Amino acid sequence: MEDKQYKANFFAILAAALYAISSPVSKLLLKEIPPTLMASFLYLGAGLGMSIADLIKHKKYKEKTEARFTKQELPYTIGMVMLDIVAPIFLMIGLTMTSAANVSLLNNFEIVATSLIALKVFKEPISKRLWSAIILITVSSIILSVEDISSFSFSFGSIFVLLATICWGLENNCTRKLSLKDPIQVVIIKGFGSGIGSLLIALTLGEKINNISYLIVALILGFFAYGLSIFFYIYAQRYLGAAKTSAYYAVSPFIGVGLSLIIFRELPTSSFIIALFIMIAGMYFASTEEHNHKHHHIVITHEHSHSHNDGHHNHSHNETIIGRHTHIHTHEECTHSHRHTQDIHHSHAH
Repeated sequence: MEDKQYKANFFAILAAALYAISSPVSKLLLKEIPPTLMASFLYLGAGLGMSIADLIKHKKYKEKTEARFTKQELPYTIGMVMLDIVAPIFLMIGLTMTSAANVSLLNNFEIVATSLIALKVFKEPISKRLWSAIILITVSSIILSVEDISSFSFSFGSIFVLLATICWGLENNCTRKLSLKDPIQVVIIKGFGSGIGSLLIALTLGEKINNISYLIVALILGFFAYGLSIFFYIYAQRYLGAAKTSAYYAVSPFIGVGLSLIIFRELPTSSFIIALFIMIAGMYFASTEEHNHKHHHIVITHEHSHSHNDGHHNHSHNETIIGRHTHIHTHEECTHSHRHTQDIHHSHAH
């Protein structure tokens, strides 16, 4: 099980690194592409790219290893798509009104929003260590959203970025409910659903693009910064939970800031430096959260991709099955002790 968690940790950081390229490159493209149209191209690029990946996967691997969607996931799927339509639009508007470096670090408020929604709405337990991270990241985000610390005058662009992170915080929890399903299918639905929705809004607003080459670049950016990033993010959620996976996104802004400083030659302010160090401390607490105690598993029946060497899938098959596979299975009631995080099998209260 620990190997899977280490792999999930790596995928969460990889997802953050891929997403980090979004803000600085998007800011360049926003000079030629209107905000809502830009948001639609990013998601359509994710949907198109992952559709091609899905075709390649099915051609290479004939066996079914991931669970498909059912009607039970419909409310979370609709919520995921609707929130993904609104959030990028807010972000693109914010990018036109504030610096790319500021946006990159302010995006960390998504961690706070995700954790609070996970706790209050979806009843996901949060440890004291993770609470420490949430507080530090909140303080850092507040510092970044204030243009002049002495007057506490909030930046209008920062408010739009914060609205985007709140939408994504709720969306992350909806996606967490879908993390048992095929991650590629989740990204395809998310990409085309959110992309087409944003495109319709953009056309209604009269937005247009004059140079087709910028559209192609936006689609490619969407595949890497949204498609692949979301794919790895969903996989990580299976084993880390919504709150901790989101916390790893603290890595993303640091990479984004570095790119912004290089691309736009933006000099960091004193408040930016202070926020950066506070954010680093928050990231440390969030990324090192793990615990070990005796806990109880209730009887549960569900379907997801699994193997029989993780200590939680001990059911038998009529035929010999080696490796990962998917089917409806039942976990028997048991009590044991081991290191774990808030994954799909450890959502118990503390």
